[in-house]
Amino acid sequence: MIAYELKVETPVELEITGKFLAPGADWIHMSRILLDYELIVMTEGMLYLAGDQQHFTVAPGEYLLLPPHTRQYGFQASACSFYWLHFRSPDKVCRLDLAAMPGEPEEYKLILPQYGALKSPEKIIVLMKQLQDCVRGYNQKTLNNYMTTSVLCELYSQVFHSVQQFPRKAKQEQLYNDIVDYIKWSRSQQIKVAQIADYFGYNEKYLSHLFTTISGTSLKQYILQQRMELAKFLLTDTNRNITEVSQELGYKDAHNFMKSFKKIVGLTPSEYRNAYAKRLLFYE
Repeated sequence: MIAYELKVETPVELEITGKFLAPGADWIHMSRILLDYELIVMTEGMLYLAGDQQHFTVAPGEYLLLPPHTRQYGFQASACSFYWLHFRSPDKVCRLDLAAMPGEPEEYKLILPQYGALKSPEKIIVLMKQLQDCVRGYNQKTLNNYMTTSVLCELYSQVFHSVQQFPRKAKQEQLYNDIVDYIKWSRSQQIKVAQIADYFGYNEKYLSHLFTTISGTSLKQYILQQRMELAKFLLTDTNRNITEVSQELGYKDAHNFMKSFKKIVGLTPSEYRNAYAKRLLFYE
C-alpha cells in the first residue's frame, strides 16, 4: 500500500477546509490537478474518486489522502457527504511502500497510508469540525495550522497505534477485538457488561478482567466512553436536538444522557455543541 511521509517538527499549513454535501444523486466530483494535499473523511454515502490511474471507492468511516500534483476526478456519480481539508507541507512529497517499512517512523514524522478505515472516525470528524470552528471564529493562521496538524496526528495514531501495548495470546486478542467491535456496533443501545458476557459465552468477571488488563479501562467505562464519542459526533455533525440525540443513543430520559455526557466530557451537550458551532458547509 502507498503511504506518504510528513514531517511535523513545524505544523503543516492549512489551505482550506469544510464539510461537503452532494447537491444530488447525480453529482460527480470535478476533474482537476491538486496543488496541495487533500484529506477526505467520509460520513455518508459512497464517494467514487480517482487519483491519477487509481480508482477509490470511499465508504463512511474511511478516509482518502491524495498528494499534490495528483489528477483527481470522479469516475461515477456519488450521492455522499464528507469532511475535507487541503493542506501544504514545506517538504517534497515523500511516497513510501508501507509493506517495506521496518517499523514506526522517526520522531516528528507521520506515515499516512493513502487510503484506509478509521478506528474511530468520530474523533477525526470532531477535530475537523473544531478546526472549521477556528477558521470561521478566529481565522488565525498559527492556530489553524496546529489544529490541522493535530488532525493528521490523530489519523496517524489511529492507523499505527494499537490500544494494547502488552503481549497477549492470540485467542485473547481476538476476543478483545471482537468485544470492541460488538460495542462499536451496539453503542446506540443500552448494552450491559452482562449482555456482552452472555453474547460471547464467558463469565462476566472473567471478561471484565480480560478487557481491563488489555485496555487499561474497565469494560463498563469503555462502553460509556464509546457512547459519548458517538454523542459528540451527533452533536457536531447533525442538527438534532438533545432529546433526539439521547433517544438515538438508547436513553429513555434526556436528563440521564446529559448527566452521563457531563461526567465523561466535562461539558453539557449544549455547551459542547455551542463551543464548536461554526461548521463550514459546502454543496458544490
